[in-house]
Amino acid sequence: MNRPVDIDELLVADLVAEQFPRWAHLPVRAVARQGWDNRTFRLGDELSVRLPRAEGYAAAVQKESRALEFLDGRLPVAVPSVVALGEPGRGYPFPWSIRRWLDGDTVERAGGLDRVRLAADLGTVLRTVRSLPVDAGSAAGRHSFFRGSHPSVYSDEVHAALQRLDGTVDAGLCRSVWLDATSSAWESSPVWFHGDVAVGNLLVSDGRLSAMIDFGTCGVGDPACDLVMAWTYFDGDARDAFRDAVDLDAATWRRARGWALWKALVTLSDGSGPGGDDSRRVLHEVLTSPL
Repeated sequence: MNRPVDIDELLVADLVAEQFPRWAHLPVRAVARQGWDNRTFRLGDELSVRLPRAEGYAAAVQKESRALEFLDGRLPVAVPSVVALGEPGRGYPFPWSIRRWLDGDTVERAGGLDRVRLAADLGTVLRTVRSLPVDAGSAAGRHSFFRGSHPSVYSDEVHAALQRLDGTVDAGLCRSVWLDATSSAWESSPVWFHGDVAVGNLLVSDGRLSAMIDFGTCGVGDPACDLVMAWTYFDGDARDAFRDAVDLDAATWRRARGWALWKALVTLSDGSGPGGDDSRRVLHEVLTSPL
């Protein structure tokens, strides 16, 4: 189901020329840093093309388009508005999209950032996200890879990872954090969540947060999954500023800690995602820095 599809500049150029000939003259070039779920290419200077790399990510194309249409202009930062939706063709089997290109550097690549200010800005954006009407959103589930659901959906993965990592991590403390994370639930009405708030999906311009991208796992549900940067990126005063700006209860933060724990454990145990050193750093932060 999730076997990756080969996607290159020639394929993208052929798809654009066949389905959107008005843009056929624009050069296509791959972006330097690619995501896991999709491949992105520049189309001229003002557009980009985003294509799911496997079947499991294809369902997000229509959902994300609807979400971006609703969210555009309602947040204090920009989102990548969709200007056209493509269909399967030229041997490529999934729907795809053309979007406005947003200038800026990802947080991952930007240097010299004021992390306290970034944390406050991000917390404000997330507070705005969850304040919006949810009619245009999709309830958390398989399409969001269960972001926005209760973290216990991944309990089996956590326990399996701990078995594989036996003797290399503090399994007792991990289980205690996980139990704490799964002992509460979001009791308010479902709210919007982004689903993958990470350093590669936040853009900064002139040192300030300017855009959020990659809403493929967005939906409505429990916002705890959006808080993991408290452990993956922020620390000290920045972590405090993020917590204060987000303005959520302690139980939600415990579930957020569980989301961060799950991701660190599964990436450590199976070698996927970020490098081992980074996953161990995140795990250390999760185990030593409750909020």
